[in-house]
Formats: sequence, C-alpha cells, structure tokens
Amino acid sequence: MEKELLKTFDENGNARGTATRAEVHREGHWHETFHCWFTEKIGEEHFIFFQVRSSDKKDYPNLLDITAAGHILAEETHLDGLREVKEELGIELSLEDLKSLGVIKDSLKSPGFLDNELCHVFLYDKHIPFDHYDLQREEVSGIMMTSMSEFINLWSGKKQKIKAEGFLSSGEQEKKPSSLLVTKRDFVPHEDSYIYRVIEAMKNS
Repeated sequence: MEKELLKTFDENGNARGTATRAEVHREGHWHETFHCWFTEKIGEEHFIFFQVRSSDKKDYPNLLDITAAGHILAEETHLDGLREVKEELGIELSLEDLKSLGVIKDSLKSPGFLDNELCHVFLYDKHIPFDHYDLQREEVSGIMMTSMSEFINLWSGKKQKIKAEGFLSSGEQEKKPSSLLVTKRDFVPHEDSYIYRVIEAMKNS
C-alpha cells in the first residue's frame, strides 16, 4: 500500500506529478482523496454516521472518522473512490445516489506524517439499516452516529462529551449494539475548517 502511486498537486490543485503514498505522507505533497459522509434525518434531527477505525490501523486506530474514505490512485479519477464505500462498509452505491459537496482541503499532522488532502466530498442521506453493513475487518470495527447539532457543539467546544450510538463488531464480526460518551479526542483530528465546511454543505444540500 505504501508503494501505491498517487498524483501530486500544489495547494491550488495544479498537477505536479506522482509519488508513492509513503513519500506523499512523508513530504506533505497535496493529493486527492474520496470522502463519503452518511447522514440521515430521524424525526426532526439530522444525524451523522462515523466509522470506527480498526485497532489494526497504522494511523489513528480506534478513532471515529468519515463514514467511508480513501486515497485516489494515480490512474484513477475521484469517481473510482466509490469502491471505498463497498470495500469498507459493504454498501454498494452509485454516483447517482450521492450529492457532491465539492473539493474541500484538509490537513492531518502527526510526527513523521503530513497528510495534505484535496478531498472530493460526497453526501449520502438515505436510511441504511445497521444489519446491511458488512465491515472490512482490518479497516473498520464499527459504525456510530451522533446528532449533527451535538457534534457541532462538541467540535466547537460548547460541550465536552456527547452520546454516540451504533454498533461495534467483535472478532467474529458479530454486531454488538453500543452507546458511548465521546469527546473530541475520540475523533480523527481533521482541521476545523474542513469540518465546518462539510457541516455547512450538509445543511445546504
């Protein structure tokens, strides 16, 4: 995986060439990713669905993250990112099922790791029963949801903890209903500018 080739760009989205995934993250090259957020209106409240990253993940294990996401390889277009939804969640969607939220920049920084992304962001807002998910074990260990309003309060610092509900998968892939109190530290640390732009786009979609 670290030797996969990705297209590289400057921060304005102008193509520069290609580099391996390892080099891209080591040097901080801008590159393309696919992000698909699941949302659903339940009653009068909108909910956002997060994947729980597997404990086996090299980066940000066990944290809550975008419902499905992945890198776009050098020979691919952003539409090929649909494979991530099928691979990670076992849910097959078509482009017609999604609403495009455009390209939104995001940067994730940790020691020896600089992930500068040009994110092709999409929204799926239809109901999917939890028993329809077939999670990719080495990538995803559960699906949790929070209300959009509570998530905004958490991210902005108005609340320190909020409730997340959904399921976690055991080693045998059994889905166990789960309810957790989570803090901002339980989420992958996406940039505030990225999160707020996604939320605003969700509201206006």
